[in-house]
Amino acid sequence: MSYPKRTAALASAAALAGSAVLLSAPAAHADVVDVDYRCQTPIGVKSAVSPIDMTGVRSGSGYKITMSWQKGVSSSPVELGKGAMTPSASIELGGADSGTLPVSGPANAAAIPANTPIKISDLTGTYTPKKTGKVTFTPGTLIIKALGTTTTCTPTNSPKPGLTLDVTAAGGSSSTSTSGGSSSGGALPQTGPEDSVIALGTLGGTVVLTGAAGALWLTRRNQPSRR
Repeated sequence: MSYPKRTAALASAAALAGSAVLLSAPAAHADVVDVDYRCQTPIGVKSAVSPIDMTGVRSGSGYKITMSWQKGVSSSPVELGKGAMTPSASIELGGADSGTLPVSGPANAAAIPANTPIKISDLTGTYTPKKTGKVTFTPGTLIIKALGTTTTCTPTNSPKPGLTLDVTAAGGSSSTSTSGGSSSGGALPQTGPEDSVIALGTLGGTVVLTGAAGALWLTRRNQPSRR
């Protein structure tokens, strides 16, 4: 087989292998969930319902988990100046794992008027899988600290999980994320003057590289020996 034809065959095999990997990769599942909070404030109990969106993106050996509040919760009888309020929360883990994941976020970037629902900034935390399998993430307790006081908001409606991830414990690999997932780019090592170094880009990853290398070996195996 000529060099151009061999290169085309290799690229085709890599593309097919990459497609198989992407099609077989487990998908993350996320839902916007309504959380009914009961907030114990310095001036009494207040209630609020806020839809919460949760996402998980692969980050190193773990996942960056983000909670986004669609509506404000609780309120303050006095204005909270810029930087006066700091939020944090916990996420309940379920399925293949258990326990809680702490998440936190920046202080308020703008002043919050008195008696106005407090908009919580996005809260993030890093989850490192301890077990392999499907793990669920459910909104837990929200803590709001402002002007030397602490307000604790607890879910009262037993919200359903806002995010489910297929994860692999340390030593394995997984490319699942709510943004569709991505694989690390790779390139086939050059083994001879006639071999093309083909960048596989988003089709990369160890599985695709293995498939491409196998295609190259089969091509050479069937090629007549040179004298």
